[in-house]
Amino acid sequence: MEDAMANIKKSANQVRTRLKKIELANQDLTDTDAESRIRKTQHMTLSRQFVEYMTEYNQLQNEYRDKSKGKIQRQMELAGSNVTEEELENLLESGKGAQLVGHVVIEGDEEQLKQTINDLENRHEMFLNLEKSISELHDMFIDIAMLIENQGEMVNRIDNHVESAVEYTSRATNDTKKALEYQSKARRKKIMMLLCMIIVGGLGGWFLLKKMEIL
Repeated sequence: MEDAMANIKKSANQVRTRLKKIELANQDLTDTDAESRIRKTQHMTLSRQFVEYMTEYNQLQNEYRDKSKGKIQRQMELAGSNVTEEELENLLESGKGAQLVGHVVIEGDEEQLKQTINDLENRHEMFLNLEKSISELHDMFIDIAMLIENQGEMVNRIDNHVESAVEYTSRATNDTKKALEYQSKARRKKIMMLLCMIIVGGLGGWFLLKKMEIL
């Protein structure tokens, strides 16, 4: 369990460091360049995904913390100590295992007492490591949240640029369609006029030949 948390913490720190490096590199880029806007948008997307994954991990940690506290409380109750949930929370947060063990009361069986105390100390140590991991994760959240907040205005500007580009493209497409329609209509008119001229010319020539035959 502790090894898994340590590996996750190590990976999370590596991702956070990489995201901050990308952020620093993006600060030298302009919003007018298409490639720059893509890089900044991708960085923002990755940052948000990172926060989502770490939020889910944090929820799992808190669930495990509550289960661990419940196991410690049940173990203390079996050992003859009826501490309230609030008292147990204070004992756990104090970080003093001796105070926790001091509430254990087992008469007669010395080996059972030693085993119970050993189990409680181990669970307490694991609980403290979990609390530390949750605290460190909270600090990481604040860091990444500030990073995302600082990029909020920049992303809004990018969205505006994208919307403007889409609007311009749409307008240009409509103008092109209109121009093509006008060009097509003009071409049809020219063809019709040419056909009319050919027909009129043909009829005129036919009548002229008929006159010459009569004469």
